[in-house]
Amino acid sequence: MMDLHTHTRYSDGIGLIRENVSWAEKRGLKIVGISDHIHFFTPGMFSRYVGEIRVVKEESEVVVLAGIETNITENGPDLTEDFARELDYVIASVHEWFREGEWYRYLEYVKRAIIDENVDIIGHFGNIFPWIGYPPWEEVLEVIKLAEEYGKAFEISARYKVPDLDFIKECIKRGVKLSLATDAHRPEDVGKINWSLKMLKKAGGSEEDLVFSELL
Repeated sequence: MMDLHTHTRYSDGIGLIRENVSWAEKRGLKIVGISDHIHFFTPGMFSRYVGEIRVVKEESEVVVLAGIETNITENGPDLTEDFARELDYVIASVHEWFREGEWYRYLEYVKRAIIDENVDIIGHFGNIFPWIGYPPWEEVLEVIKLAEEYGKAFEISARYKVPDLDFIKECIKRGVKLSLATDAHRPEDVGKINWSLKMLKKAGGSEEDLVFSELL
């Protein structure tokens, strides 16, 4: 199986890339992605990051992918094409905080990321709904339809326990791909995807509904 959302010392994680990969091997994953936060990188540091991932990939028993987590801002994802072209995938997540009732702003941010050609996966969709309010289903459905149109995926986050079952079912129904993710910031948390996998199966999904399914 897979874990496509993990962090290392290159951003706010505490482990090395090799340590994340080692735990992925111990947990029997087939794919592990390194996806550190983009705002920690200078161009030189980014080159070292991608280079180290490639080296570890050659030494590993699992497929190791080079990713990044970009921030979705009011103007869209803070990612340059120069960075994107060096990566296997890009996760885009909202990290800003909104006031209660501003779920509509959150959805607008997500839509900006969905139409961005450099983005592949939307990270932890809806993790702040308990604080800002839950959108009407019709509004959420528009987001899923947009992802279907633009070929984007959503992660099933074991850390935040999102998105909900109805959302996942709708993605599967419409052929919108999904990823399994821990958002691990410690190596020993890499691969703890039980909740994500359970939700995928409960929604009637299978490996074919996941991104990079051809590598599983």
